[in-house]
Amino acid sequence: MKLIRSIASAVVLALAALPAMAQTANLPEAVAYAQTMGVGWNLGNNLDAHIDGVSVETGWGNPAATQKLFNNLKKAGFGCVRIPVTWMGHIGPAPAYHIEKAWLDRVAEVASYAKKAGLKAIINVHHDGFGAETDPARQGYFWLDLPAAAKDEKVNTEIKQKLAMVWMQIATRFQNEGDWLIFETLNEIQDGKWGGGANNTDGGHQYRVLNEWNQLCVDVIRSTGGQNASRYIGIPGYVAQPGLTIKYLAIPEDEVPNRLMVAVHIYDPWDYAGSAKYSEWGHTGKDVVPDKAGEKEYTAILDALYTRFVRRGIPVYLGEYGCVHRNNAKAEEFRKYYLEYTCKALRDHKMPVIVWDNGKRAYGEEAFGLMTHDDGKFISNSAEIVKIMIDAWNNNDPAYTLQSIWDRAPEAK
Repeated sequence: MKLIRSIASAVVLALAALPAMAQTANLPEAVAYAQTMGVGWNLGNNLDAHIDGVSVETGWGNPAATQKLFNNLKKAGFGCVRIPVTWMGHIGPAPAYHIEKAWLDRVAEVASYAKKAGLKAIINVHHDGFGAETDPARQGYFWLDLPAAAKDEKVNTEIKQKLAMVWMQIATRFQNEGDWLIFETLNEIQDGKWGGGANNTDGGHQYRVLNEWNQLCVDVIRSTGGQNASRYIGIPGYVAQPGLTIKYLAIPEDEVPNRLMVAVHIYDPWDYAGSAKYSEWGHTGKDVVPDKAGEKEYTAILDALYTRFVRRGIPVYLGEYGCVHRNNAKAEEFRKYYLEYTCKALRDHKMPVIVWDNGKRAYGEEAFGLMTHDDGKFISNSAEIVKIMIDAWNNNDPAYTLQSIWDRAPEAK
């Protein structure tokens, strides 16, 4: 009996040591694939950066990405890299909308860094779409103009023709690449109001048009054949916001089953995680967001996403997520707690998470920098921060639960 218990303990310990992504045997096919993404990292503000309507890799202050960066991401324990790409300024006129070869070559080169490092990668159409209704001077600046398309079907048709040709070229370039590469149709498509916006008064036309765009992208990608015939594709809802995604996203019809994933972004609550207006979070915090948005509110979002999608075999991944760096030890304790608790909650809900890194090295608002974007060196205390997130995802010890994390939340200042 003692020997049996000893063997059983060894098995439990061995299972606990396995990365979470390995334990997928009883999951639906697409959900199991999503688990292999684990915790990922965003190459933010590089290939998505733009100046005066032209995307420029180093335009927002980050150095150009290298193979060394991706090797160090793999070494740190990340499972995938999201490579946001803005294409505007590199797209020719109608009807061919030819993508500039040098830009497409550079996107392919950066994606190849992930492949060589043994990472999954996501590429998308990023800042090409952002409604400019709130700034009349920038009307038409972004060619994926959702408000204009929702108001005028002729405009919508023209945009769809361009979107189809852009994705046709992207997909064709990568049609022979395997399952390490994921396409994400769009990013935070919206009307510029970072919420429901004009959809509250226009009868939902913007939601309808976005669903049309997603369907178009899937159809075009599949039509290019090769590995694209069955490639995994991420589909964002309106502004990639969970509540609006749950309510309004229509999953595209697809000729191949179990190959679509839902992409959402969660920086909740923004006044804590993104702007650093508040320095503490959770049930032990005193300096907290006024609406008490803490652990229970966060898990409620994940519960709703799980019920709407994951339970039906449709994976959800957080394409963007994070918590900005603070400039004092107590605030950093709460930051570590937030990241550990939420990463564990995401693991429990079977949702891979891709942390946003814009390269910003300061403290406070938008300071999401974790690693240098040329050689992958940790910024400040980011080695510890990254380890906390990845350990929270990979820890299979039955005693490691959300409650156990809750029980050791930091004390308020």
